[in-house]
Amino acid sequence: MAASYPRIPYGWANFRAIRLENRLYVDKTRFVHALEEERYVFLIRPRRFGKTCWVSLLENYYDRNRADEFEAIFGGTHLGQQPTENRHRYIVLRFNFSAFKNALETLEHHFEEYCQLVVRYALERNADLFPAAARQHIRSPRSVNGQLNELFLYAGDHGIPLYMLIDEYDNFANTVLAYHGEAAYQSFTHGGGFYRNFFATLKVGAEQSGGGLERLFITGVSPITMDDVTSGFNIGKNISLRPEFNDMLGFTETEVRDLLEMYRDCGVFNQDVEAALAVMREWYNGYRFAKSAQGDLYNTDMVLYFLDESMPNKSMPDELIDTNVRIDYGKLRHLLTVNRQLNGNFDLLRHIIGEQTTESTIQLSFPLEQLDRRENFLSLLHYFGLLSIRDVAHGVPRLGIPNQTVKRLMYGYLRDAYDDVGVFSVDLYTFSRLMRQMAYDGAWRPALDFLRDALAEQTGIRDYMDGEKVIHGFVAAHLSMVGQFMLHSEYELNKGYADLYLEPFLAQYSDIGYGYVVELKYVKRSESLDESVVAEKVREAVLQVRGYLADPSLSHRYPSVRHIGLAVVFHGWEMVAYQAVEADAAGN
Repeated sequence: MAASYPRIPYGWANFRAIRLENRLYVDKTRFVHALEEERYVFLIRPRRFGKTCWVSLLENYYDRNRADEFEAIFGGTHLGQQPTENRHRYIVLRFNFSAFKNALETLEHHFEEYCQLVVRYALERNADLFPAAARQHIRSPRSVNGQLNELFLYAGDHGIPLYMLIDEYDNFANTVLAYHGEAAYQSFTHGGGFYRNFFATLKVGAEQSGGGLERLFITGVSPITMDDVTSGFNIGKNISLRPEFNDMLGFTETEVRDLLEMYRDCGVFNQDVEAALAVMREWYNGYRFAKSAQGDLYNTDMVLYFLDESMPNKSMPDELIDTNVRIDYGKLRHLLTVNRQLNGNFDLLRHIIGEQTTESTIQLSFPLEQLDRRENFLSLLHYFGLLSIRDVAHGVPRLGIPNQTVKRLMYGYLRDAYDDVGVFSVDLYTFSRLMRQMAYDGAWRPALDFLRDALAEQTGIRDYMDGEKVIHGFVAAHLSMVGQFMLHSEYELNKGYADLYLEPFLAQYSDIGYGYVVELKYVKRSESLDESVVAEKVREAVLQVRGYLADPSLSHRYPSVRHIGLAVVFHGWEMVAYQAVEADAAGN
């Protein structure tokens, strides 16, 4: 019989409920001590990385009305054993800017309505500190900015410390930018816009002598809005890239291993721990936010999703990518297209996917109008979790795609962008079916023929398919569509680097019969093409593929899989030749 075990709080962000209901919690409370060294703090992390749960933790720790629950909520944690002097000292005002309607025409109204509700709630919960007359006076201004000014003055005069928490500060701003455009976004983040005025009020409350706004914690997924509404976050400290906070959100590999072993010992996780960890490492790991941080992090949501789907005693989930971690392409469209044309950011994204890595400094903040600068766009991809620090050379981070999950998302963005501007679209259902035939039956020719014919039929692609790396990224984006393969770019085999390796994902699909090593050759469209040129390119690719297939690691790791090499030649956007090489014929 399975022992009692903490249930998985997948999708939960209420720290109090997690603790009181004995749900799983990986103790991160030690970071509160370091966080108290700063008064006004800004933290950026990707979606579904545990930000809201952290805000909830701070609320439960600092709120003066929750002192009676301290032991029940924090007992057994690092902070429970070593609390700070500020424990339960504050009136907490907690804002979540994903919590109200953001239709453009009513945005300011709902913002005012929501924020004034938060102020009223804080006053009523702390009526012992705010007599009825004081509450009425504070709430007498018609705007939330007026009410906050009155609150800050009263709290400062009466020695009442305030702690403001703002979760998802950029949520509705990003939505407006994506779906209504830059002008609509700037209408409330610039000049006399209501959101800019809100942050100006917070700045005054933090800077005024004797002001009651003693602490402020803001979190979101991008620094752009903060730069736009404050002209730089000059009322506090952006800790997003500081190494001492790198592990505050997300799980280390040691923490993930401990979870797997704990649930195995409780009798509810019967997968092999090392095998499960290998899959999770490939799909969920790879995040590093600070240059000098040691080791990578696993995405919090992805790990909890995997555990939740695996218990009690189930096989690993059929779909390894949790839909909740996907960044909607619609929210990226404005970054990649201008007037239905693919822009420089798209070219940069395409380049990154082809090369797999790029070097760039990571900018702490930048305004929207400077997003076309290379270092700013790459920084934004880093904050979104689409790129992560792999290592540092000469003080400059080398950024790479962190894992298979993000790689598939990135390839999907390429396909969506091509389709979005009418450049190229393909029947994904049919092509996916053909890709599965490659995996199970070794029928590789129909998939390549399908892609070749689609390229020949759709003229829009011709202006965009220029260059070997462009072809590389385009082919990879379409060969990555099915779960049976894990696609790798520039994969090391036999002291060389194969353009693409379609690794059979046997851990999930145990009956796959085939894997593929693909070498792409490119001839510029401006160059004349005859049979001898094509034949030479095919010969070069075949020789390389033979070498890759001779790598003993392929047969050692996958003795039941037959590996096939594919030599593919492009002339500009046209696929003009291909040839297969069998692994056995390569001496494997």
